Amino acid sequence: MTKPFLCMTSALALTAGAAAADGHATKNFNRIASFPVVTNMAAGEDISRESSPEIIDATADGMTLVYTDSPLEALGLVDITDPANPAPLGNIVLGGEPTSVAVIGSTAVVGINTSASFTEPSGQLMALAVPSGTELDTCDLPGQPDSVAKAPDGSFVAVAIENERDEDLNDGLLPQLPGGGVVLVNMVDGNLDCGSLKYVDLAGVADVAPSDPEPEYVSINSLGETVVTLQENNHMVVIDQGGTVISAFSAGSVDLDNIDATDERGALIFTESQPGRLREPDAVTWIDDQHFATANEGDYEGGSRGWTIFNKNGTVVYESGVTFEHALIQIGHYPDKRSDSKGVEPESVTAATFDGTPFVFVGSERGSVVGVYDVTDPAAPVLKQLLPSGIGPEGYVTIPDRNLLVSANEVDGLEDGAARAHVMLFEYAEGDAVYPHLTSEGMDELTGWGAISGMVADADGMIFAVSDSFYGYQPRIFKIDPSQTPARIVEAIDVTRAGRPAQKLDMEGIALDGDAFWIASEGRTDRVIPHAIYKVEADGNIDEEIGLPPELMAVERRFGFEGITKIGDTLWMAVQREWKDDPENHVKLVSYNIETEEWGAVHYPKAEPAKGWVGLSEIVAHGDHVYIVERDNQHGIEAVTKKVYRVPLAEMQPAPLGGDLPVVSKEEVRDLIPDLTSTGGYVLDKVEGLAITADGTAWISTDNDGVDDHSGETMFYSFDLAN
Repeated sequence: MTKPFLCMTSALALTAGAAAADGHATKNFNRIASFPVVTNMAAGEDISRESSPEIIDATADGMTLVYTDSPLEALGLVDITDPANPAPLGNIVLGGEPTSVAVIGSTAVVGINTSASFTEPSGQLMALAVPSGTELDTCDLPGQPDSVAKAPDGSFVAVAIENERDEDLNDGLLPQLPGGGVVLVNMVDGNLDCGSLKYVDLAGVADVAPSDPEPEYVSINSLGETVVTLQENNHMVVIDQGGTVISAFSAGSVDLDNIDATDERGALIFTESQPGRLREPDAVTWIDDQHFATANEGDYEGGSRGWTIFNKNGTVVYESGVTFEHALIQIGHYPDKRSDSKGVEPESVTAATFDGTPFVFVGSERGSVVGVYDVTDPAAPVLKQLLPSGIGPEGYVTIPDRNLLVSANEVDGLEDGAARAHVMLFEYAEGDAVYPHLTSEGMDELTGWGAISGMVADADGMIFAVSDSFYGYQPRIFKIDPSQTPARIVEAIDVTRAGRPAQKLDMEGIALDGDAFWIASEGRTDRVIPHAIYKVEADGNIDEEIGLPPELMAVERRFGFEGITKIGDTLWMAVQREWKDDPENHVKLVSYNIETEEWGAVHYPKAEPAKGWVGLSEIVAHGDHVYIVERDNQHGIEAVTKKVYRVPLAEMQPAPLGGDLPVVSKEEVRDLIPDLTSTGGYVLDKVEGLAITADGTAWISTDNDGVDDHSGETMFYSFDLAN
């Protein structure tokens, strides 16, 4: 088993593993488990249905998680008696779309949207016993609910009545009546007191579309004061327990510099600005009775890519600006396809105190990261950690008594070939921070990265890696120092033609040739991307392009070269999947002699897929063997094949193309699935990179697909080939 991976960047508050000032070992949050919510479906149910955990809470004893699942119109329950091994408790069918849930004791209070239309909004507030699902009482609401919050003492709940607009009407612009407000309902003996329901009309408080307030999120402090975000109105409101508005003010704007605000280019270029960007906050959480934090997700008019701490009188106490987004850029979690929208899009925020330290947890919906901030001084928060979450973290619950943080990640990627939706658990305990594994922090320029594919190790122990065609307008070779913790990208070499970024490349493999590189590009004829290998100079300039011979092009398919290695004067390329002339479950290892210009190949016997397909993603020569990465295209519990094999070098004797090819033998070196789950996450599908240093240390990397339909998580770790 791979040892726990040591991490944290020096840009954060402290280096992982450093002793605290009092001499005790440092505590960190680390992920301990991932729960695929599809397993909450009963035996025989159609598991191809979408399932999405959004808002999440826990029973008072901290042993049962309760989350809303809008697509299934249900509440999902998870047994976390053993938090490292969460167990399904099934779904409670509600008969309507749940929007939020708060658990008081063992009573779940859930908002349910029953609206007939945008102009006739309606809803219910239902109390259910957990885990039985018995309905205790139901209150009719004066509109469509969104967020539900509980008072710290459990004495009442607040509900944001959003009455959301029709985004297809007038481009979604406000006003679109009816407007919304806030409902306050007392709790008596663990049940709703519907007779106490009080509606607080917020019409007229906002500067933007005052006739149409759209409350988004609510949070309650120990004084019984409810803070409300009016996201589309870019406004904040604080009301007391009696329903009186005690404070209302604009959420304001932020000047953003050094951002990427352009989508249509497939490149990470952080040179643009957005002055006066409206915050338009989504989630809000009280930090103490005077301060609250907002996640500034934005709507049509804004989104400031960060988070803010306000005094309840409206004073801005702290503004993160671009620092949160920049931290995600450095660890490879920047979603480039969202550049022209709202970048990393912080949507969720919660607060809790662990071991006497007040923390704020900020969730990036599009970057799928949880930022952990020490807010001992609300005017100067300290970023302590960045935690990997599932795709689209939407809600959180903290259980300080058990040292647990839990995230609900709403995106079910089944239709897009991505991972299913998960709930993830993190434990606050002594030990080093595990994530990130790779960072560009410390470079002179802000450097984004992602979609790491092929790798190769230099004689000095440094590693070179390429990014694939996701960044088609910015093909790069990254130089990585794996001796640091986390591993550091220390140089980014642009691959160019005539001084401009080279186009029509899909770099999937890299090999060294002195100071130069050989690059394998996976072709795709329907996109006019050639199957080819390239000689690239040390400065990134393409010096030579070698296309495939007619014998290969006559049988080509889109799944081409995935990895390249150099043995003497011969380059060897692994073809990912079968081409037209290959026997089933056999793929070519193609050779090219750079002196004689002769082509050849052998056949490699790959595993038969249990589901989907199995292919090759890397080839590396080391010692007396060639090492191959073989993987299926499955995630999580569906994954079967993520392995490293080796082929004796003596068998790598190529035959001429177009005839019968010799079949090499293979020996399993390592099953990577235990490694891929060793940090508490689900199995990532794309194990793409393998580099082997001179001492026999093998480095593995995963491809995060440019954070598109992907959590953005990159694993970069090592093991000893001898073990």
